[in-house]
Amino acid sequence: MQKKILLIEDDDLIRDLYKTELETAGYSIDGYATGKEGLDALGKNSYDLVLLDIMLMDTNGLIVLKAIKANDATKDIRVIMLTNLGQDKIIKSAFELGAEGYLMKLHMTPEDLVKEVKNALQ
Repeated sequence: MQKKILLIEDDDLIRDLYKTELETAGYSIDGYATGKEGLDALGKNSYDLVLLDIMLMDTNGLIVLKAIKANDATKDIRVIMLTNLGQDKIIKSAFELGAEGYLMKLHMTPEDLVKEVKNALQ
């Protein structure tokens, strides 16, 4: 069965690039630009994985992560942070809030992202 991924990324270019690459790899992707849209989608659909940016237009991705993990219906969904924020304090917070991974967009090709997603979903 096809794995379903929620991508919350406010940069249209990056979101489209990752969405295309992941769809080519055989995943079903829903992409949204804001934390609110992403949380709304989580309330209506079932996902195997969430790829979550931290710097969003409407909120901070750590707040979205906290909301995902606080909800009984979504708390077991794997969440990987996808960001350019490399400060130790932010990385530590993400893991403390329940993130399973923390990927730096600057150091990753779309192919690297597909590999990380495959590893996370095994």
